[in-house]
Amino acid sequence: MSTQVKITRVTTATVRDMKKKGEKISMLTAYDYPTAAAMDEAGIDVILVGDSLGMVVLGYDSTLPVTMEDMIHHTKAVTRAVNRAMVIGDMPFMSYQVSVEEAVRNAGRFMQEAGAHGVKLEGGREVAEVTRRIAQAGIPVMGHIGLTPQSVHQLGGYKVQGKDHPSATKLLEDAKILEDAGAFSIVLECVPAQLAEKITASLSMSTIGIGGGLHCDGQVLVVHDMLGLFERFTPKFVKKYTNLNVQIKGAVTQYIDEVKKGSFPGPEHSF
Repeated sequence: MSTQVKITRVTTATVRDMKKKGEKISMLTAYDYPTAAAMDEAGIDVILVGDSLGMVVLGYDSTLPVTMEDMIHHTKAVTRAVNRAMVIGDMPFMSYQVSVEEAVRNAGRFMQEAGAHGVKLEGGREVAEVTRRIAQAGIPVMGHIGLTPQSVHQLGGYKVQGKDHPSATKLLEDAKILEDAGAFSIVLECVPAQLAEKITASLSMSTIGIGGGLHCDGQVLVVHDMLGLFERFTPKFVKKYTNLNVQIKGAVTQYIDEVKKGSFPGPEHSF
């Protein structure tokens, strides 16, 4: 007689409860089926199909060239792999800036076509109405303030945000505005730890830090960074938990050597 373990899906209610209980929220990016499956089995709470795939998967210099079709394609792969984690689709550049109607339509595509459980969009008060309308359509929205990579040219590069009083005050206000607009969670990227702690304490929704210090309600990293797969550059906030790039090169080098020498395939690999 087989016994099946009931798997409880992580939802917006789960995320809210975790903040109330003081339980930290774990989040990582994923862009493909096997990576997402491994993360889900390991017990990750939230998987973000990030537009960071433009840099770490597709080889672009920024996230700006990523399209809705790219995001839908990769989100489909992730949702097929996942049984427990909440999957958030990252709305790419110009998918929500043209009009509220287009933003709601594109957010709906993540849900309908890709099977996502919510969407993430960058910006503060300027995306409040978009956030409100998407949430009113029944689609969970995760905000993202601080360093917003889609605005990298406007920000003048990848820099820590909120270091002076006016910009810190604006970020605090933006977080509250997005919460009032209906966001269920918000990413705080590259903001001083003390400011992130203050924002976290001021909100009922959860904060997810990436370069935001220890006192956010949860943490997120790009999986290729924390696994040592992306070597173009490593942000200060990244901790490498392994170095798969070195391991992959070692395995491929051994494979090439065995093929050249004729020691692979062996009898055990032949029919």
